[in-house]
Amino acid sequence: MNSMTGYGFKEEIIDNTQISVEIKSVNSRFLDLYINLPSFLNPIESKLRKLVSEKIVRGKIELTVRVKDNNCNSTVSVDTAAAKMYSDAILSVAKALGKSEYDIPLSLIINQEGVLNISHQYDAEEYWKKIEVVFYPVFDQFVEDRKREGENLKEDLLEKISVLEECAGFFKEWQPKMEQKFRGQLYARFKELLDDNVDENRIMTETAAMLVKYTINEEIIRLHSHLKAMKDEIENNPIPGKKLDFICQEANREINTIGSKNQFTEVGAKVIAAKDALENIREQSKNVE
Repeated sequence: MNSMTGYGFKEEIIDNTQISVEIKSVNSRFLDLYINLPSFLNPIESKLRKLVSEKIVRGKIELTVRVKDNNCNSTVSVDTAAAKMYSDAILSVAKALGKSEYDIPLSLIINQEGVLNISHQYDAEEYWKKIEVVFYPVFDQFVEDRKREGENLKEDLLEKISVLEECAGFFKEWQPKMEQKFRGQLYARFKELLDDNVDENRIMTETAAMLVKYTINEEIIRLHSHLKAMKDEIENNPIPGKKLDFICQEANREINTIGSKNQFTEVGAKVIAAKDALENIREQSKNVE
C-alpha cells in the first residue's frame, strides 16, 4: 500500500552542468502529473511522463527539472542593417538637439533590440543522459517515501478495522438479548395495565412483531462482509484507495441502519464508536493510492 503524498529531491553537477530534480505529490482522485522543464527540454517530457505513470496510479504530482549549463554552446549574430537604422535614427535625434555623432556611445546602439542575437544549441537527448543520473535516484526516493507513509497508513487502517470488528461482534452478541429485553419490557407494560391478567400469547406476538421491526441480523452479516472485504483490499490490492472508499460507504449504510433500529443504550454507544472508527477509515482512504 502506498500513500499519495511523497517527496524527493537531488541536485548534482555533471560535466559542468548543474542539474536539480524535485518530485512532490499530494492527494488526488486520479493521476494529475505536472512536469516543469526548461523549454529546450520539452522533447524529453513524454519520456518523463511515461516513467512516472508506469509506477504511480493516483496523486497530484509535480516534477520539476532545472538545468544550468556552464559550457553552453551558444552563438552570437549581428544584424548590421538594424544597427545602421538605429544609428541613423539616433544621430537624427542628436543633431536636432545640437549634438554630434561623437556624443553617441556605441553601447547605445548595441543595446537596441535585434542588433545582437544569441542562439543556443541544445541537444535534449544529450541532456537526458545527464538528467537521468539524477532523476532515477530522486524517483526511487519519492516512491520509497510514498511506500513508507503507506505502511503507516496501513497500520492505522487495520487498527480502525479492528475497532469496527469489535463493534460488529458486539452487535452480533447483543442480537439474541433483544428478544429477552423486548419481552421484559412488554411484560412490565402489560402487567402495569392489566395487573395479573397478562396474556402470554399476546406478549409473544408483540415480541415477535418488535423483533421483525428492529432485528439487525441482516445488517450485522453485511457489515462483517464489508469488513472482510476491507482487509482483503488492504492486504492484497497494491492500490486499494478507491475500493476502500466505496466499501466504507456500504459499511456506513449498515451502521446507520443498526443505529436507526436500535432501542438500547448499550448498542447506541457501540454504534457511535463504529461510526467514529469508520469515519477515520474514510478519511485515511483518501490518502491511499
